[in-house]
Amino acid sequence: MRTTPILALVAIAMLTACEQKTETRTATDSTGTVEQKTTTVTSTVPAMQVDTAATAAAKQNTENAAHDVANGAREGAHDVANGARDAAHATGTAMESAGKKIQENTAPRKKQ
Repeated sequence: MRTTPILALVAIAMLTACEQKTETRTATDSTGTVEQKTTTVTSTVPAMQVDTAATAAAKQNTENAAHDVANGAREGAHDVANGARDAAHATGTAMESAGKKIQENTAPRKKQ
């Protein structure tokens, strides 16, 4: 007695989880012969639930991570620029000091 409602529920579940697609193609050749082909494809699609709260949280976490990466890259670029500026200044100072030493050593000596 109880098997009939159970079978009905199983049948309903199977029908709602299936997707059926039918294609019919008709071709006519030069002699007027008509050929018709019908293809039916049935696939079972599992029930799928999307957790929108978890999806929204994952999206926010991704955006936060991208923002953090962009800030880190920006800070790194500033550090590289400052380092290059400091190195150029130190090189200029060293060259200036070396130029003064060369001038001192190559300057004509005063006669007494």
